[in-house]
Amino acid sequence: MHRQCAFFPGRRYPVRGAIGAVAGSTMSTTVQRAWEWFATMPHLVTLLTVGWALYLLVLGMWIVLQKREPVATLSWLFGLALLPYLGFLVYHVFGPQKIRRNRLRRSHSRASMRSAEIEAEHSEAAELVRLGQATTGLPATSSAQVDLLVDGAAKYTALLADIARAEHHVHLEYYIYEPDTTGAALRDALIERAQAGVRVRLLLDFVGSKASRRFFAPLVEAGGELAWFHPMRFGRIWRRPWTNLRTHRKIVVIDGRIGYTGGMNVTDTQDERLRTDAYRDLHMRLVGKSVRVLQLVFAEDWAYATGRRDFLAEVERQTPPADAGPIRTQVLTSGPDSNWEAIHRAHVGAIHAAKQRVWMTTPYFVPGEAAMMALTSAALAGLDVRLLVPQISDSKLVTLAARSYFGQLLVAGVKIYEYRSRLLHSKTLLVDDHLALIGSANFDHRSFRLNFEISVLFDDPGIAAALAQHIEREFANAPRVQRGRPRPLLTARLPEALARLCSPLL
Repeated sequence: MHRQCAFFPGRRYPVRGAIGAVAGSTMSTTVQRAWEWFATMPHLVTLLTVGWALYLLVLGMWIVLQKREPVATLSWLFGLALLPYLGFLVYHVFGPQKIRRNRLRRSHSRASMRSAEIEAEHSEAAELVRLGQATTGLPATSSAQVDLLVDGAAKYTALLADIARAEHHVHLEYYIYEPDTTGAALRDALIERAQAGVRVRLLLDFVGSKASRRFFAPLVEAGGELAWFHPMRFGRIWRRPWTNLRTHRKIVVIDGRIGYTGGMNVTDTQDERLRTDAYRDLHMRLVGKSVRVLQLVFAEDWAYATGRRDFLAEVERQTPPADAGPIRTQVLTSGPDSNWEAIHRAHVGAIHAAKQRVWMTTPYFVPGEAAMMALTSAALAGLDVRLLVPQISDSKLVTLAARSYFGQLLVAGVKIYEYRSRLLHSKTLLVDDHLALIGSANFDHRSFRLNFEISVLFDDPGIAAALAQHIEREFANAPRVQRGRPRPLLTARLPEALARLCSPLL
């Protein structure tokens, strides 16, 4: 008996010859049947080869047309080539993608606000503020009061007190909301206000927040509204899920008069009153015209998540006017709905504009080429450049990748400090004696490109001095990294170098 061979379809080979004898003596019946089934499959290898080539061609063109950084593009191409067919699913779920929100509606709402705000025609930071305006469409504004809230005790105490006094509405947007002691306390405060007739709207990231709809059922029953940002829906295979595109923003607006933003989520892990190992973080309480801009950012996200097209106009009517304050303020937003990477550009632009010092704190430090160039150039020019990072973050891979950049920074003269008492979670940038940038964005590719983020740039000596005092206190718990420290090959240099290869994807 002869069968056609799938590897060489033009030739025939005996199955029950020498091979059949060996198979019959050494293989089980199941294996022999599997071999016979395989031999009957015509052109199997050819079909698989052609399919793999088409897969690489189509998916490769798709990735190349994204016009990302060459390193990131090549990383995806090589990774997908090594994962035939399965790589398509990985890229479909986690690959980079853009969000097209209703830009016409957004541009109209931002333009209407811009006419009522101040223009950036003042101070040494005028160029940087104009950059923020051009990349975000948000106007330069001002704040009457800005309070820096260090750690959860200060933030949650002030926030709950302000919510208790709310009269018209409370708008909240968070990446992480845990159903723990802190989360329950905030939920209960919102329930009390909702029962009093205050409009409560809560927008949470679907992936980041562990609190369920059941947890918020009492709030909804009291009249509060709950929405999820990019909920996971896999019903339509052809529509890419937004698994990798999250809102990392932390925004609270109370009656359009008081605003909160910064790095803290709603969780016990960021309240040192409940946990001795709570994250070390920084938040802000703002009063003044800048709150109107925070309101707009929330309203856009709420309208996008809920499909409420009329919500922007409704909020604009309900937000009261405010007098201009002495603190020059520029709200910055970034996300996959924009190609400008506004917060990234603000960091790099501020560093290039520095004349005396550049101090930065971030839990995740995975810089791109432009940021590394800016930091090393500032240090080589003799400026006081300091970087404060946690000794160990909640991501081992990111910690290793961050340390892979230390060598070049140290050689250039950058002073690096590793915070050791707790996990440092604040995201700040201090430039000279007048510029302070504080917000939700980490100094990495994910925050600059994939996450929806918000930061606030202050051009004010008072805010800069307060931030400088805060960072100086942090140095007491952060020994300086020395150039001559031991760097074993297998436990330090090699793992860090391998982690750095993943930098464009982190």
